[in-house]
Amino acid sequence: MNNTFEQIYNIARQIPYGRVTTYGRIAFLIGNPRLSRVVGYAMSGCPDGADVPCHRVVNRFGGLADAFMPLGKESHRLLLEMEGVAFTPDGNVDLERFMWYGPHDG
Repeated sequence: MNNTFEQIYNIARQIPYGRVTTYGRIAFLIGNPRLSRVVGYAMSGCPDGADVPCHRVVNRFGGLADAFMPLGKESHRLLLEMEGVAFTPDGNVDLERFMWYGPHDG
C-alpha cells in the first residue's frame, strides 16, 4: 500500500497552483480507476511535511473534505480561495474552470 500512496502523492504534487483534481482522477492516473477511496485515505493520512498539496484534491462534485484542520471544510475552502479557485453557488469548486486532468493538462 505504501507504494500506492507514494504514486498518489506523486500525482498530487503535480497539480498546479490554482487548480484542483478529484480522487477518482488521481486513481485513474495511477492506473486503477477503482481506487478513488484509497486516494481519499492517502490524502487524509498524508504525513506532515510531505509537500503534498492535499487541499487541491476534491470529490467528484467539487466537494470539500472535513479532514482539514482546524475548521474542516472551511479550512479547505480558504486554502483553495487563497489560490484563486472559485466556487459555485452550492459551495463546490467550479470544476469546469479549475479541474486539472493530468500532467498533459498543464
